[in-house]
Amino acid sequence: MEKFKRLTIQDEKQLMFGRSAHPIKTRRGLVIGGGTVHPELNFTVPPTEINSSTMAGITRMYGEIITDACTRARDLSLEGFVVEFETLIEMTVETSFAVELTKVISDVLEENYAKHGLRTALRITPNDARDMVRPPVMRSGAMLEAMMRTFEECAGAGAEFLSIESTGGKEVHDDALLDCDLQRVIFALAVMGCRDMEFLWSRIAEIGHSTGTIPAGDTACAFGNTAMVLAEKRYIPKVFAAVVRAASAVRSLVAYEQGAAGPGKDCGYENPFIKAITGVPVSMEGKSAVCAHSSPVGNITSAMCDLWSNESVQNVKLLGGWTPTISLEQLAYDCRLMNQALLLGYEYSLQKLMVASDVPHDPQALILAPVNVLRIAGAIVRGDGYYSATVAAAREALAIIREGHQSGRTRLPEAELKWLARLEETAGDLPAEESEFIAGVYPALDETKFIRADYGL
Repeated sequence: MEKFKRLTIQDEKQLMFGRSAHPIKTRRGLVIGGGTVHPELNFTVPPTEINSSTMAGITRMYGEIITDACTRARDLSLEGFVVEFETLIEMTVETSFAVELTKVISDVLEENYAKHGLRTALRITPNDARDMVRPPVMRSGAMLEAMMRTFEECAGAGAEFLSIESTGGKEVHDDALLDCDLQRVIFALAVMGCRDMEFLWSRIAEIGHSTGTIPAGDTACAFGNTAMVLAEKRYIPKVFAAVVRAASAVRSLVAYEQGAAGPGKDCGYENPFIKAITGVPVSMEGKSAVCAHSSPVGNITSAMCDLWSNESVQNVKLLGGWTPTISLEQLAYDCRLMNQALLLGYEYSLQKLMVASDVPHDPQALILAPVNVLRIAGAIVRGDGYYSATVAAAREALAIIREGHQSGRTRLPEAELKWLARLEETAGDLPAEESEFIAGVYPALDETKFIRADYGL
């Protein structure tokens, strides 16, 4: 890695929820990572047509959602919270839709700050619209232009944090996952993904600079989370998904080399590694995000969070009210518990329980234990370049999983152990030089699925 040669956080006791080395203060005064965990609320519409004829109703719905959420936040005596607006593809392609909704949300947040002192911030997360074309055109074209325009104009409409779930390398990674091919996974992440992150995040960082907003960070959702979901469905081994998670941290770290400053986005389960390396605050999701998807890491993900998120929930009516407001309340109570532990000096005990409750059951949890996060993060910063760092992360994750099984800390069935041995052999045989690695993998790639020049290859 070029910018990060050492860990910002080197002691596992400092890798704690609610505390970061570089807190962020929002323009409405909410401090993230400064000793308090805050909720981050994400919501969306139920399945519906999104076009010029339906936007009036959708805009009204978004206004009602955020108004109701702010009312509940005041009732719960929240100091504040973050709202994430993830655009749907129609809103990114037709930027005016995203801008209209951003303004509606921002206006409600500003009114609640002015009248009630409720401290909030708005994160805008456009889709990576480039993925809508096959093969994806990554460095030019209408989709890239629409995405960048959405960032810039939503920043002007009131968004404060700029994030994305970028997909560079997904063209190769999807098939590599299903084939359990670690070499092609590393090619997609370290060769394709990191090159795309350099291209994309230099531009997002410039938008942040020119608009006075904060480029917050990317996620490996299309990579690590896809692996996690496939492992939950028993399509791929859990040990493989755990290695993918560790390896994915390097491509996400590139955003911070290019100028991202956090808070890292919630579905980046690689964020603990990012926090250890950079010291920026991060958002995480877990048990309170089951409205969006299941995971084997529902508690341990809160062990190092600065924002605690519900991931996303459709706006539907339940017995307790509308789902976004219900989600906010669930997040608020989770945050209360963490904040009381911080206040009373019980944070290490609570964190230990969070970790111990998940680690025995899944290797994906094992690698997220703070002590192991520091090991993997340390391996990353010792790497000489993106490829070297990605290989180091994968090898360190495999060593941790092997040690975890041998010590009895994490139980692995026989089938998982066989895959662990295969992955150890593959990782051990990876060449030291990226050029040799690329030459060895390239003949196995389907070049009809990606545009070589768009990755500088």
